[in-house]
Amino acid sequence: MSDDRPDGSDDGNTPQSRYDQARYVENGEYEPLLSEKDRTRVEIGGGDDDTDGSPLPDALTRDSLELPELSEPELARHYTRLSQMIYGIDSGPYPLGSCTMKYNPKFTEDVAALPAAAVHPDRSEESVQGTLELLYRLQDYLGRIGGMDAVTLQPPAGAAGEFVGIRVAAAYHEHNGEGHRDEVIVPESAHGTNFASAALGGYDVVSLPSDDDGRVDLEALEAALSEDTAALMLTNPNTLGLFEREITTIADMVHEAGGLLYYDGANLNALLGRARPGDMGFDVMHYNVHKTFATPHGGGGPGAGPVGVVSDLAPFLPAPRVRERAEGSPAGEPVYERFDPEHTIGKVHGFDGNWLVLLKAFAYIARLGDEGLADASASAVLNANYLAERIEYDVPYGPFHHEFVASAGEQDAADVAKRMLDYGVHPPTTKWPEIVPEALMTEPTEVESKDTLDRLAAAFNAVAGEDDDALETAPERTTARRIDQTTAARTPRLSWQALEDDA
Repeated sequence: MSDDRPDGSDDGNTPQSRYDQARYVENGEYEPLLSEKDRTRVEIGGGDDDTDGSPLPDALTRDSLELPELSEPELARHYTRLSQMIYGIDSGPYPLGSCTMKYNPKFTEDVAALPAAAVHPDRSEESVQGTLELLYRLQDYLGRIGGMDAVTLQPPAGAAGEFVGIRVAAAYHEHNGEGHRDEVIVPESAHGTNFASAALGGYDVVSLPSDDDGRVDLEALEAALSEDTAALMLTNPNTLGLFEREITTIADMVHEAGGLLYYDGANLNALLGRARPGDMGFDVMHYNVHKTFATPHGGGGPGAGPVGVVSDLAPFLPAPRVRERAEGSPAGEPVYERFDPEHTIGKVHGFDGNWLVLLKAFAYIARLGDEGLADASASAVLNANYLAERIEYDVPYGPFHHEFVASAGEQDAADVAKRMLDYGVHPPTTKWPEIVPEALMTEPTEVESKDTLDRLAAAFNAVAGEDDDALETAPERTTARRIDQTTAARTPRLSWQALEDDA
């Protein structure tokens, strides 16, 4: 640091806050960085007039600083009590359909915490060959799992991956002289991010209805396809958990119209080791590594949503990607380098993406291997079907894979969810997709045991047998009772000062 003595020594008379208050000159002398008046101002916490030399306006200065006066035991107990009020995936099952809130094994956190993983992104390629090799191998893993020819790891979340996939599709059409294609077809039951990503990418969204079986209506698709079609966005299995049996026909129809077939990877955990989107005819896909490969949800922070494409779209992927050089090292070892695809849409995130999140996904895939990934998808499908068989609510659509959508019937699905909290479990997603009245969209994931599934079924069935009075007053056993969710979402109170203002 520039303030240190040139020889790195310390004569014992260094000012306690020399980095803030003084600069080293020479021969053990320090030159003050603040005037005596300014230093006094810093020590007392500010002043009231604009003539004291402060660059801050009066509204941002104060005469004293109020800090809470708590002992360590009081503080520890406060935060421990708060943690005990919160229900999370470490507390019990979290069967949110579509959102896929599954338990992530802790060994991936241990891997990401290794000192060797703390790599500064500005280091030279020669000094981070291990990191580049891991990224290269993850690209390869994901490409083989999805049946894709090339993969980018840059997008920082699943929704960001969707947007990148749409922009890659747009660049592809523009490059081929078909920039006039301005429509993206999205099924009515698709994830909301599909509609948003297409619109954000500059496209008009064409909504596609389902047939009586809950799958793509081929006649409606035929009518929607045109020379303006850029892509069809599809989840397979869909949000009802149903596999699109006519997927190859759907792919042929889209391709004959000149469009691309986009795979929303939200439900890939139902297919691992058993089927690949690329083999079904999909041209571009994003991977939700938090849903499929045991990384945490982004939650507004760092996540990952890699995108895979077939060879025709590879030149348009974001930059940089990682590849193995044609020539190895003098010792004959592989050498890895970053490169920019020929017609890249550019950079969509810093450096190579969220490195530690990607590291967790790599560790999970490597730990399970082909056999373990196939077993995970089998368990996901088995658990969903077992739970659906045990509950008393009707499940109108099937056969389903990793998730199902039950109907609460005459009960209000939101009331059912609130009441389930009183039985110590988290409820499923409610009211969506709208194709099922009073929908209870349920995904137990592959991680839950039979005992846990039985406990979930018992909660479902207990609530199914209760009257409206019990449901409308729920929850009764939680720390917080029924809240105004709309107001909480639109005008959240994010600090204790807001609570004090209300009081």
